[in-house]
Amino acid sequence: MKVAILDTYYPGFLTAFYENQPGLEKENYEGQRQRLIDACFGTSDFYSRHLNALGCEAVDLIANAVPLQFAWAIENKYSISKRALAVDCRITRAPLLGHILSFVPGLIRTIMEQIRRLKPDVLYCQDMSFLPPRALKGLKEHVRLIAGQIASPPPRRRYLESFDLILTSFPHFVGRFRDQGLSAEYFRIAFDTRVLERLGPVDRDLDATFVGGITSAHSRGTALLERLALETPVKFFGYGRERLAPGSPVHPHHHGEVWGLDMYRILARSRVTLNRHIDVAESYANNMRLYEATGVGAMLLTDQKDNLADLFEPGREVVAYGSAAEAAELIRFYLANPTKAADIARAGQRRTLREHTYEKRMGELVPLLRRHLH
Repeated sequence: MKVAILDTYYPGFLTAFYENQPGLEKENYEGQRQRLIDACFGTSDFYSRHLNALGCEAVDLIANAVPLQFAWAIENKYSISKRALAVDCRITRAPLLGHILSFVPGLIRTIMEQIRRLKPDVLYCQDMSFLPPRALKGLKEHVRLIAGQIASPPPRRRYLESFDLILTSFPHFVGRFRDQGLSAEYFRIAFDTRVLERLGPVDRDLDATFVGGITSAHSRGTALLERLALETPVKFFGYGRERLAPGSPVHPHHHGEVWGLDMYRILARSRVTLNRHIDVAESYANNMRLYEATGVGAMLLTDQKDNLADLFEPGREVVAYGSAAEAAELIRFYLANPTKAADIARAGQRRTLREHTYEKRMGELVPLLRRHLH
């Protein structure tokens, strides 16, 4: 089974990545692609690596990395306007991804040409909003199954209808999609053990952290973070700081953006780290931080959800809070009782390394894809 995995990286990460590596944009396609993958942003090559180990032929396409796509176009003698890609570059540095990426013609055409030449059995879209419906329709004759994965607010219905299969880590999304006549399956996120190898030994020298974005999709999250900033020694990392009010108590404790391995390193340095879910998660636990934090051995303090016990044992492998006041109280308690925090962190890591790895997830994904292919 040949699988092309199409993903987009946050514009903030791409901008910082290329700015911090002068001359990278002049390297060949494979050199740039490998450097981007080595940064361990998002799901990196966590899918393709294990799919290939299972006998598939999987390749990663980082669709919105403009210098990367331009390098591919040159090497493969695909005519694309430099001016068009320059415009695309400005657009993809905008703070919001969303549907705006549907209007970057140079990138769309270039990635479509790659897919046509690859002729994969499965096109697996980690970003279901990047290719517009007209583009997906145009790829149908070159791809047997177009699948999309989603754990965010869904795009418009016409986008959803363009996919043969939708996979989601939101249990409540599955029934809703099926009720609309769409083919949908429940598929959880995970952790890649190679991150531990890449990190090496890390001193756990941060008492409590929050690593994540401050966005409108977390409508109740800002109040939580601000209370913790006032009542606990939490250090904050991530993007979206500019969305805070000028007088927000988070500002003095915010240490800026961290991406990829730098993000994992902050989590690995944390004795306790906070997680909170996006609004559309509703009463369900699903996000990447559940597995990233436990995977690197931090004690995870996460918001209480109905299905949390299906993933981790609350109180033994992770700790759950029901309110901002309870979160603050729990942070203070576990910082005052580091042995208990360390015991929970170790138990959570064991659970993740035993059950929640991408190696295991790809073993679940392959039969799903084969069934829908046939």
